[in-house]
Amino acid sequence: QVQVVESGGGLVQPGGSLRLSCAVSGSIFSLYTMGWYRQAPGKQRELVADITGRSSTNYADSVKGRFTISRDNAKNTVYLQMNSLKPEDTAVYYCNRAPAVPGYWGQGTQVTVSS
Repeated sequence: QVQVVESGGGLVQPGGSLRLSCAVSGSIFSLYTMGWYRQAPGKQRELVADITGRSSTNYADSVKGRFTISRDNAKNTVYLQMNSLKPEDTAVYYCNRAPAVPGYWGQGTQVTVSS
């Protein structure tokens, strides 16, 4: 059974930084493209960044140049470094495979950007 645990969220002022982590167990992690998703109140969940097993990356236009996704296949972990945070980045952040699959959602980690 796959277990996905996101961590690293919190409250940060506009312009600040956070680093999110996602640890995955029970899966052949290195084979899969992994993604970070977010869901803001009243909005649909959206993919913000993804990374292939060989670390090729893609970003949503809204985070390009500010967020960096990376992975450590030896640790079965994917990261999201978020810089220059904006209030509109406030959301619950999740990781999953990309495209997402039903059994891969974790509990998410809340990111709140506010002064």
